[in-house]
Amino acid sequence: MIQGLGDMGLSLALSAIGSGLGAGVAGEATIGAWKKMFMRNKAAAMIMMSFVGAPLSQTIYGMILRNAIKNANLPPETTTYQMILGGVAGFAIGLSAYFQGRAGACAADAYGETGKGFANYIMVLGITETVALFVLAFSLTALPKLAG
Repeated sequence: MIQGLGDMGLSLALSAIGSGLGAGVAGEATIGAWKKMFMRNKAAAMIMMSFVGAPLSQTIYGMILRNAIKNANLPPETTTYQMILGGVAGFAIGLSAYFQGRAGACAADAYGETGKGFANYIMVLGITETVALFVLAFSLTALPKLAG
């Protein structure tokens, strides 16, 4: 009997897609903010790279969930349910990453313009990240435990 197929990597893939999109959006805005700084003869604020990198952690959450679903070693007849759990959770984690990147883009623009408010912007990104952490934690608790 085949066991341990898990969600076929859906949770990881969808989380990683969101991370890539979020980092891309934040990266574009950061490059634009640096351009404005250079035009004013100011040095590029490298601290803005934290806005770009913030969405990447959601890929790790997707990997943790994928591994947990796979390691639950549930019977093959539950693969559809595992894929639904992994797919929906991965999509939610990916959305969190994407919107964190959008917030990071706004943060890069604002910080590049004013040079102020970094801690405030990081707090917003942290709150957005919390959604992904909640999805991960609640999805892990949704996994059944096999008796034995």
